[in-house]
Amino acid sequence: MSLLEDLQARSGNKCEICTSKDSLSIYEVKPTSTGGLDGSLLACETCVGQIDNPDTTDANHWRCLNDSMWSEYQAVQVVAWRMLSRLKSEGWPQDLLDMLYLEDDVLRFAKVTGEGLDESEKIIHRDVNGTILQAGDSVVLVKDLKVKGSSLVAKQGTAVRRISLDQDNAEFIEGKVGPTQIVIITKYVKKL
Repeated sequence: MSLLEDLQARSGNKCEICTSKDSLSIYEVKPTSTGGLDGSLLACETCVGQIDNPDTTDANHWRCLNDSMWSEYQAVQVVAWRMLSRLKSEGWPQDLLDMLYLEDDVLRFAKVTGEGLDESEKIIHRDVNGTILQAGDSVVLVKDLKVKGSSLVAKQGTAVRRISLDQDNAEFIEGKVGPTQIVIITKYVKKL
């Protein structure tokens, strides 16, 4: 079976968030390294549009989270937590958040995007030009870098794909250079 067929079977051919049957597609919960069935859900065009563009969020549409937040699937739980966190100033979402329980690893995954934090609390990673970096982006090194603890030198111009962000420090990202996963200082990279 394909991923789409698996998600359709799992969801009963409905949006796993609002149960709409119109304009369904696979939504990969970002940032994810697994994708597939565990990192994706079947969602309608309305839900995807509002998840990806906070400016278009209609709080009343998300009252459906009262039901979908209890899903047994991690991807649905993560999206429910993120949307409730985004909308918590409305009042009712905070009540649902207080009831919602997520395993520690699922909660960590849900918090990766910084959803629910005030803008002043978010850690923002920027490259050498000041461009905002996000998990999953590709960057290129702007300087030769010696890798501590090894004889490896990452050469200027080396592309690093699918970076991950250090959630505690805005100056650090992680990525693979060859077979080696390394920590890179953001002032030495440029977003592709």
